[in-house]
Amino acid sequence: MSDEPIAATQPIELSVVMPCLNEADTVGVCVKKAVLAMREAGICGEVVLADNGSTDGSKKIAVENGARTVDVPQRGYGAALMHGIEASYGKYVLMGDADDSYDFLEIPAFIDELRKDYDLVQGCRLPRGGGTVLPGAMPFLHRWFGNPVLSWLVRLMFKIPINDVYCGMRGFKRTLYDRLDLRSPGMEFATEMIIKSGLHGATMSQVPITLHPDGRQEHGPHLRTFRDGWRTLRLFLVFSPKWTFFLPGLALILLACVGYALAIPQVRVFGAALDVHTLLIASLAGLLGWQCVLLATLSRIFAGREGMMPKQEKLETLTVEKGIVFGIVAATVGVVMIGTIVFRWWQSDFGELKYPVTMRFVVPGVTLVAIGFQTAMASLMAGVLKMQRSRDTDVPQ
Repeated sequence: MSDEPIAATQPIELSVVMPCLNEADTVGVCVKKAVLAMREAGICGEVVLADNGSTDGSKKIAVENGARTVDVPQRGYGAALMHGIEASYGKYVLMGDADDSYDFLEIPAFIDELRKDYDLVQGCRLPRGGGTVLPGAMPFLHRWFGNPVLSWLVRLMFKIPINDVYCGMRGFKRTLYDRLDLRSPGMEFATEMIIKSGLHGATMSQVPITLHPDGRQEHGPHLRTFRDGWRTLRLFLVFSPKWTFFLPGLALILLACVGYALAIPQVRVFGAALDVHTLLIASLAGLLGWQCVLLATLSRIFAGREGMMPKQEKLETLTVEKGIVFGIVAATVGVVMIGTIVFRWWQSDFGELKYPVTMRFVVPGVTLVAIGFQTAMASLMAGVLKMQRSRDTDVPQ
C-alpha cells in the first residue's frame, strides 16, 4: 500500500523514485534535495519512496520531507524500484539511491534531456563520460575494474553507447518502462533496463554527475561486489545468445573444418602427420559447435516469445519441417558413408579393415548422423516454443 499521492493542479511531469531499506541517516536530505530541485526548476513532480521493510523510521522521515511511500514486501533493489515506479504518476521517472551518494539537485539536467524526447537518460559517474568520483565514493575494484569492464562489455555485446552501466541515477519515460517488462528483483535490475532499452531501440543520452561518499553511518552498502558482479555478467549472457552460444559455436565449427581439411588428406604439420585422431577431435569440436548454434537458435526464439527480447523475424520464419528435412538429409548422408564401409567389410568377408582409410568415412558419417539427429530434435523443440500462447490474446501463435 502507499500514502496518498501529492495533490497537483497539473499533471505530474516527473516522479523521483528512491528504493529504501533502513536509510534514516540519509533519506531526509535526499528527499529534501529532490523536492527543492523540482521546485526551483519549475518541475511539477513527486518523490516516491519504495520502502523495502525499513525499521529505523525511514518512512516517517521521508514523509516529513515531502515524499509519499510505497510498501514493498518483496526484498531486493529491483523489486523496490519496480513497485515504486509502478505506483508513480509522472510522465518521466528518475530513480536514484537514498544513501546521499547521488546529488538530487542535479535533477534539472536529466529533465532537460528527457524533454528532448530521449527515452532514457543515464547518469555517468566515470571520467570517460565526463563524470566525477569523489575520494572515498567508490571502492577501488568497482572504479577501476568492475564498472569499466562491465560497461565495456555492454558496448561490445549490445552496441549500447553507455559509459557507466551500473550508475543507479537515471531518468526515463514511463512508457519505456512499461514496454520493457523488467523482471530482475536484485541489483541487476539497473543493467537489465539498459540492455533491454538497447534491444528495443530506445534513444539514449548521458548526463555527467558527481558521485559522493555514501552518507550512511548505521550500515554499509547493500551492494555485494562479487555476488552482484556475477549476477550482472550472467544477465549479459542470458540476453546475448549471440555471444553465449552462437559465436563460440561458430569458432568450434571453424576449428572442425580446419581439422578435417588437414586430417582427410593426412597433411603434415611441423613433421607430424595429422590422421584419424585429428579427425576425431575435429568431429568433437564440430558436434559441440553445432550444439551451441542450436542452443543459440532455441534461446533466441524463447527470449522473443517471452518478451525478454524483441522477436527476430528470420527465426520466426524457420519451420519445424525445414529443420527436420535438414536433419534427415544430414543423417542420410552419414548413413550412406557408414554403409559404404559396411559394404566393403562385407565384400572382404568381414575380415580386417584398413582403419586409416575406413575411419575417414566412418568418423564423418557418425558425425553427420549425430548432427542430423540433433537438428531434428532441436527443430521439434523450436516447434514447442512457437506453440506458446500470446499473453494478450490467449490464442495459439
